[in-house]
Amino acid sequence: MGEEIIQNDENSAKTKPSPKLTLLPLVFLIFYEVSGGPFGVEDSVKSGGGPLLALLGFLIFPLIWSIPEALVTAELATSFPENGGYVVWISSAFGPFWGFQEGFWKWFSGVMDNALYPVLFLDYLKHSFPVLDQAAARVPALLVLTFSLTYLNYRGLHIIGFSAVLLAVFSLCPFVVMALLAVPRISPKRWLFVDFKKVNWRGYFNTMFWNLNYWDKASTLAGEVESPGKTFPKALFGAVLLVMGSYLIPLMAGTGALSESSSGEWSDGYFSEVGMLIGGVWLKGWIQAASAMSNLGLFEAEMSSDAFQLLGMSEMGMLPAFFAQRSKYGTPTISILCSATGVIFLSWMSFQEIIEFLNFLYALGMLLEFAAFVKLRIKKPDLNRPYRVPLNTFGTLMLCLPPSLLLLLVMVLATVKTFFVSGVIIVVGFCLHPFLKIVKEKRWARFIPEETRPVLEVPSESQLDEEHGDESSASLLP
Repeated sequence: MGEEIIQNDENSAKTKPSPKLTLLPLVFLIFYEVSGGPFGVEDSVKSGGGPLLALLGFLIFPLIWSIPEALVTAELATSFPENGGYVVWISSAFGPFWGFQEGFWKWFSGVMDNALYPVLFLDYLKHSFPVLDQAAARVPALLVLTFSLTYLNYRGLHIIGFSAVLLAVFSLCPFVVMALLAVPRISPKRWLFVDFKKVNWRGYFNTMFWNLNYWDKASTLAGEVESPGKTFPKALFGAVLLVMGSYLIPLMAGTGALSESSSGEWSDGYFSEVGMLIGGVWLKGWIQAASAMSNLGLFEAEMSSDAFQLLGMSEMGMLPAFFAQRSKYGTPTISILCSATGVIFLSWMSFQEIIEFLNFLYALGMLLEFAAFVKLRIKKPDLNRPYRVPLNTFGTLMLCLPPSLLLLLVMVLATVKTFFVSGVIIVVGFCLHPFLKIVKEKRWARFIPEETRPVLEVPSESQLDEEHGDESSASLLP
């Protein structure tokens, strides 16, 4: 045991501290956690019965959902400036059991989210290669794509720093060009078209919610940010504007330039067809290339986040030690394989099925985060908050009320199949936590010794249990 601790100390001494993230790279990293561009927003036009509801949605939803979630993330991420993110917030407010549930739900939701990106990638390519719409070609293509991207993640290919800026510029440039080319053809009255008989409210709300969530994912970067108290809130505000612009400008250009009769054709991957109708084959190819790069970046960012979340839970003593094992490239091998396996099993589902499942689990986790935000305000008013949402306790309740109602609406609109699958996942999570405690007590699997955790600046599960009498004192900082 002593040799292991000494070895950890020697490895820590040899490791050079990584450069901290500054404002601009952080803005684009958050952009990729949340959006990555307008790929996938097309369903909002079809399910909304026309352009009007889609455009209104991307104007109104950020006010009642994205901004409150970003504000809560800014306060909690700067109060606990470590890479544990929301698992630590919930553990601090409600104890390790609910922290584990939050981590389990968010990991499962993240894996479901990651299953979308190979699907979206092939949906864009099938407009040029129709054979990809057939199962005989689509299934092998999904497997090859998933394995290839997983290997890149294993090799440590991550969207970090200014590489995220360059990737975002490449992905958004064709839409800027498309918007400029569409200006002479735009008829504003087309934006007002809506056929309420064709509105699919379940699909509409799920598409809106999916395209505007995951702001809290940025909390896993809090430990890598320079002056997080000042940088994090500014980056979140800048990312909100960037995400709204990346959705509204392409949608206004496409729906304003094309006839209302095309509303029923707007589904995931349709922007490449819009590009061809407005600019020609060259613009269609550019949009498809941008989609490929964007989905590559989104997949890598999501898988990295999910895998390192499992690593972090392992370092906190919530999961066995093998989840924290790193490859020679510094990546968590077992955690990556777990996430990749989930992606493969979920990729057979349709776009709408995947986002409905992941939205339900994500909504559960967010309700828990809003509750933790309010509880920490009440129970620990003196907690160090480098950034504090400028509202009193009643104000924080009012801030969380509209997004909480939206979360409940998304859950109520779910299908019976979604309720059943989500219920099974919740039951598994409830059983898994006490089972892992038994595994730890019986020593059926090795967990990271508590003596090594202070070096990693991660609180142990037993420390969280002891400190649950003063919930918010379970800070990650020693």
